[in-house]
Amino acid sequence: MLKAFKYRIYPNNQQIQILNRHFGCVRYIYNKGLETKIKEYESTGKSSSCFQLTTGMLKQEKENNPWLKNTYSQCLQMSLRNLDNAFTSFFREKKGFPKFKSKKNPVQSIQYPQNIKVNFENNKIKVPKIGEIKTVFSREFEGKIKTVTISKTSTNKFFVSILIDNEIEIPKKHKIEEKSTVGIDLGIKDFCITSNGEKVGNPRFLKSKIDRLKVLQHRKDKKKRGGTRRYRLNKKVAKLHEDIRNSRNDFLHKLSTKLISENKTICLEDLNVKGMMKNHCLAQSISDVSWSKFVEYLNYKSEWYGNNIIQIGRFEASSKTCSNCGWIKKDLILKDRVWKCESCDKGHDRDLNAALNIKKFGLIQHSKYSGLGQPGVPVEASSVEEPMKRKESPCGWVVQYID
Repeated sequence: MLKAFKYRIYPNNQQIQILNRHFGCVRYIYNKGLETKIKEYESTGKSSSCFQLTTGMLKQEKENNPWLKNTYSQCLQMSLRNLDNAFTSFFREKKGFPKFKSKKNPVQSIQYPQNIKVNFENNKIKVPKIGEIKTVFSREFEGKIKTVTISKTSTNKFFVSILIDNEIEIPKKHKIEEKSTVGIDLGIKDFCITSNGEKVGNPRFLKSKIDRLKVLQHRKDKKKRGGTRRYRLNKKVAKLHEDIRNSRNDFLHKLSTKLISENKTICLEDLNVKGMMKNHCLAQSISDVSWSKFVEYLNYKSEWYGNNIIQIGRFEASSKTCSNCGWIKKDLILKDRVWKCESCDKGHDRDLNAALNIKKFGLIQHSKYSGLGQPGVPVEASSVEEPMKRKESPCGWVVQYID
């Protein structure tokens, strides 16, 4: 199993200068490789592979620019490998086209594929052509080091991310049972509502500091470009953004770990966050809650512990549908947070009702595509094992629901 551990490092002034030079060399080779691939594709319709760039372009650049030899050679090769992966993602997964890297970008990084030594006793990490760097190890790890990435943030802080292989097999998935399954409805007023009735409030980290952020940005815009005062205010703005980001990540990590440890199966909606961000009235609030990152944390942590993540369609489970009988309240509007079913006369909290529907539709979806009743299929959901009933609602719709 692959795991990454991130630590804060404290290089001295000489090591900072060396790292900055190495950042520049890696950035230079990446941009040269991107330029070469673009020109070749425009002229021939094909582009060089990572191996061809390494044996051709990189070798020639080292001969023309002797200062590139001061950088660890495998770091330069890794930059070309990352470029090749970016092109592959663009053509296969339809992701963004690779962009040229700028030295004005305060965030820089360099990757080492091997020859990194970690000393937990002396709190140091040994890096080729740099030496031993003071490191704060918040926790130790065991396993084979795969790659090491040293990065610099916009606030001039340095971090090292170590990817290891602990040689532990990924655990098998747990059986999907109704009692150990929870449905989660993500929202803005409350960050999430579970089918168990638990509501987690939205901390609104950006909104709590946006007034201070506006003041600093206004002061920065009034200063002369390239001046010392503008540079200092840029650092203050970056520091405030970093505090917001760290607080949000801490909240998301703690909440995702809590949900993974308490439930074996989690049902979620496949939200179109990119489309929802086009609503200028809610875009800031949606970006502040960071639903996509929360789902990402749930996905990779579920792999560690053998949990199940079931994502249903964004239009399948609705807060307008009664979770008890399946009746649909068509005239429900956004400001109505509590409503009453006209069929079974049961009152509903809008968000809790949505979470219950997400759980039920998630179990139905799993039983439909996993072959319910076939031997060897890990399905034990009492509400799914019973035959689904059909009931005609007062509005004339035939609704499938589960008791």
